[in-house]
Amino acid sequence: HRPTGEWDTVPSVARRYKAAGIPWVVVGDNNYGEGSSREHAAMEPRHLGGRAIITKSFARIHETNLKKQGMLPLTFKEGVDYEKVKPSDKVSLIGLKDIAPGKPITCRLAHEDGSTEDIQLIHSLNEHQLEWFRAGSALNRMKELNAQI
Repeated sequence: HRPTGEWDTVPSVARRYKAAGIPWVVVGDNNYGEGSSREHAAMEPRHLGGRAIITKSFARIHETNLKKQGMLPLTFKEGVDYEKVKPSDKVSLIGLKDIAPGKPITCRLAHEDGSTEDIQLIHSLNEHQLEWFRAGSALNRMKELNAQI
């Protein structure tokens, strides 16, 4: 929990961030989500206020499920950038309002020593999947479209 410096489980910290209205991200390694292709595995981070999962790579089905839940599945453009992220960093995703298919996202890491570092993240979202993200999930987007009928 970055504000207090206390270490705890991811779900516990996520609940604290959600209660405080602080969006958060997960940083993972290779093949993130392997073995957790169920919708619930992607639903819980969104329910707890998560905005993005940043990894070296995703398990294919899990990446799709994250998209359906309105989460941003992002990968490091350069795999070595994974090593730049520290547990105490504040992570900011820059320019999300301008997100577009094939357009990289800038991730700003604010390190504990006060220095900052920008790295590039990439995604595989198409325009329809970006509508899911903007609406909060595919189901929310369907609700919006039905309301227009």
